[in-house]
Amino acid sequence: MASSQGTILLTGANGGLGSAIIANFLKRPELAAYTGVYTVRNAAAATQLGTVLDAGPSSHKHEIVDLDLSSLASVRKTAVEINRRVAAGDLPPIKALILNAAYQDHEELNITPDGYEITWHVNYLANQLLALMLLQSMDKNGRILIIGSWSHDIDDKRNTIGGEPYKGRATLFPGAEVLAKGKWSTPADGDGWFAGFRRYGASKLCAVMLMHELANRLGTDPELSSITVVGLDPGAMGSDLTRRGSSAMQFNVKRLLPVIAYVAVKFSPNGSMRPLWKSAGDAVRLCFDLDAPKGKVLYLNGTDELETSKEARDEAKRKSLWEYGLVAAGVTQSDTVLRDWQ
Repeated sequence: MASSQGTILLTGANGGLGSAIIANFLKRPELAAYTGVYTVRNAAAATQLGTVLDAGPSSHKHEIVDLDLSSLASVRKTAVEINRRVAAGDLPPIKALILNAAYQDHEELNITPDGYEITWHVNYLANQLLALMLLQSMDKNGRILIIGSWSHDIDDKRNTIGGEPYKGRATLFPGAEVLAKGKWSTPADGDGWFAGFRRYGASKLCAVMLMHELANRLGTDPELSSITVVGLDPGAMGSDLTRRGSSAMQFNVKRLLPVIAYVAVKFSPNGSMRPLWKSAGDAVRLCFDLDAPKGKVLYLNGTDELETSKEARDEAKRKSLWEYGLVAAGVTQSDTVLRDWQ
């Protein structure tokens, strides 16, 4: 039977930010007392996560779960099993659902076996399905954190760091179908990694739209209204998100950026470039230390409150995306306890 005070479920746990988040809360005894469910694409290869867990307290209850976010079947299988275990009392209710995993292509465009552009599928569709299905296992005062990005806002000046990928573009939401099927910002545009960055930005816009839409719908639900939704812009970090980019890009992000961030964070804690430990601390703080409003999103840039983009606040666009996602993921009433799910 479950005995800890709750479960922390974190996706992308073997990545740079994911493993840093775990390292952060393992330093706090009250958080290490939670049961950790850490999802990764391949548990056998999750060496970075293993190193973090080995350095933490031996009393921390945890398990590593295989989850392929580019497969709707994998998402469903994982959610069904977690729901079964929570209902049986084998796993405590989920206190924090941290949707951290992310994918970014650069000069390639890949389609998942389900038929969707992989960046959109992993960064948006999988999160919508997973969140809807796991609501029945959430603590009644639980929290859902979705990791955002400045790239979701076409007007954010930080997008010009390293180039102008949005130059000449008026929107990051040409339509849900166009994004889902990989018909927008393709390698045929002929501007190299900009095409992949734009699709990443569009997928993060969809994720931020999901924050708003989910928060609104939870806020009117008589059983789920105390579950809050928060979002975090973690800044640019030395993670492995750009591992599919050029050798020069990987060097700049993995080697050069951490050095710059180490110095920059001392003068501008919420600046463009941040160490992994800083953004991890911001994520943990947002999950456990801050009050969040019911029925609307609290979105932070580091520790500063930030208004989401104009497109993210467009109710018509949000509704069209939500409805498309339901169809794309094959969501039915039996999949979720959310009353206003359609």
